[in-house]
Amino acid sequence: MWDSYKKGFKAWLQLEKSLSDNSVESYLHDVEKLTQFLELQKSSLAPGDVVLNDLQQFVKWIGELNMTASSQARIISGIRSFYKYCLLEQIIAIDPSLLLDVPKIKRKLPDVLSFEEIEAIIAKLNLNTPDGARNKAILETMYSCGLRVSEVVNLKISCLFMDVGFIRVIGKGDKERLVPIGRDAIKYIKIYKENIRVHQRIQTDFEDFLFLSKHGKSLSRIMIFYIIKDLSLKAGITKNISPHTFRHSFATHLVEGGADLRAVQQMLGHESITTTEIYTHLDRDFLRTTLQQFHPAFQKK
Repeated sequence: MWDSYKKGFKAWLQLEKSLSDNSVESYLHDVEKLTQFLELQKSSLAPGDVVLNDLQQFVKWIGELNMTASSQARIISGIRSFYKYCLLEQIIAIDPSLLLDVPKIKRKLPDVLSFEEIEAIIAKLNLNTPDGARNKAILETMYSCGLRVSEVVNLKISCLFMDVGFIRVIGKGDKERLVPIGRDAIKYIKIYKENIRVHQRIQTDFEDFLFLSKHGKSLSRIMIFYIIKDLSLKAGITKNISPHTFRHSFATHLVEGGADLRAVQQMLGHESITTTEIYTHLDRDFLRTTLQQFHPAFQKK
């Protein structure tokens, strides 16, 4: 019964929302969960027959499947998108998901590296090797631009506009954004391109990828993870570090320096300002620690 609605929803996500294939599949999986629940209830309700109470029972059911609060919230978000589509297409007259409560998600503040710690990690690179020169360019770019690991491994030469200090980044959902790039990152990208990459035999279809493996193909995300983990150990840093830590550090240092939150949102490619606001919490912790460390009132015994 729901198949035709799912097909229409899929087309809407692809054409109207311009979502990536992975995102579309995630949304369809959310709706599939709802139809699975209705089948278990031996219900033959069409989308227009579902009411708030049905969705509340569905939320209770997924909660009993031992899903995390974030997974439950993700599914509810998918259901809300489905009913937004139904409302726009006049399949329903009233959206039953409007008053649906979402489980509260406890936001875990990520580990952040100080500028000195980032410098210490980068200092452990052996710049006398081809890999070291490439990795220097990678890490400088990640910290300079706040890129996701997927964005850095897929960065294309045709997306570099270094003469004006910008790069074009393809982010989540294939959404593009222009991000400023720092002088150090530009310097080491040029060194890598002109002294290392130019001597490589590049595999077909990988000619436009900036950062290449020794086999002439694009790097994997896990390779970036291993590079950063290895350098962190050599630098004696015990924090829980991943490629995303460089992105968190980029954003935190901007907020600590007084950057406008909307500008940070745009550079990170966050769809919602709410996601970016986590860095204001990090900033408050930084300010509190600074106050306790340096204010005379806190130094009294």
